[in-house]
Amino acid sequence: MRSTDFAPPRWLRNAHVQTVLGTSVLRSRIGSARLAANSVTTTPHVIDAGEGVRLSGLHDGPAGESKGLALLLHGWEGSVDSSYMRLSAAALLARGWSTFRLNFRDHGDSHHLNEDIFHSGRIDEVVRAAVEVARRFPAPRMVAAGYSLGGNFTLRLALHAPAAGLQLERVAAVCPVLDPARTMDAMDRGLGVYRRYFERKWRSSLQRKRALFPHLAYLDDRTLGQRLRELTRSLVEGHTDYGSLDGYFDRYTIAGDRLASLSVPAEILTAADDPVIPVADFERLVLAPSTRLTVTAHGGHCGFVRDARLDGFAEHWLAAVLDTRASG
Repeated sequence: MRSTDFAPPRWLRNAHVQTVLGTSVLRSRIGSARLAANSVTTTPHVIDAGEGVRLSGLHDGPAGESKGLALLLHGWEGSVDSSYMRLSAAALLARGWSTFRLNFRDHGDSHHLNEDIFHSGRIDEVVRAAVEVARRFPAPRMVAAGYSLGGNFTLRLALHAPAAGLQLERVAAVCPVLDPARTMDAMDRGLGVYRRYFERKWRSSLQRKRALFPHLAYLDDRTLGQRLRELTRSLVEGHTDYGSLDGYFDRYTIAGDRLASLSVPAEILTAADDPVIPVADFERLVLAPSTRLTVTAHGGHCGFVRDARLDGFAEHWLAAVLDTRASG
């Protein structure tokens, strides 16, 4: 469904400007201020994700009773402290929700918790972590949301939820990665700034991992010096059971009809000008009847900045759709 709900001023419509501003430090500070204004109690937790895996996160609770718990998942090389995570938590808290912002393995300050490195096929541990979060913080309602790769994980979490006994009322995803192979192609063909950004962030993360676990000989300088595609291929082919880069991408793609069987009501928001996730991939989706896709003309990748004050559309959209009961 094409939407005109998000209409930034002309000077703010460039997709790259939107993408950069959306995750800026200034937006992160705005998120912190909004959390503080809501009298939030934030506590850190380490979550048992089963099979010896531990994941970290932050629980944000309102001053009074909460109407439910929202699990929030960040994008690749983001964290619980990313601007969109803070802003989304603040928007939900303002509506009376509590939130749990979960770090993926090796994100935020969690590299020491597990020896094996993160990859996007690790959905099982996120499902188990979500079940544990629901057990630890019981609430009358539970929802989940994510951005970019976190949006991909959120939709896969919803696919796995019934079998895991996880009672999700609704999920929302902002600019979710659909077909990782096409996203990699888009970064290779487009402005090099996005590819270099993720190369730098991921290389730094892997170097941090190597410092904590020096016996991980495969994280050598030659391997880490490769470009994004080659580095991904080296780690996938040498240290996973996916066999090939294509096999790895197929493990976590949600393109085509992969979401057609989704039974949990879902909302998806993306922008037609997203520079790293082609909008054509969304137009080819086969969706379940209870899934709604919203496409805006502008917004870049997880940007959706509305004005010079850097207020965002996505965090308010996310809070509003999650606050709507599934029966509505």
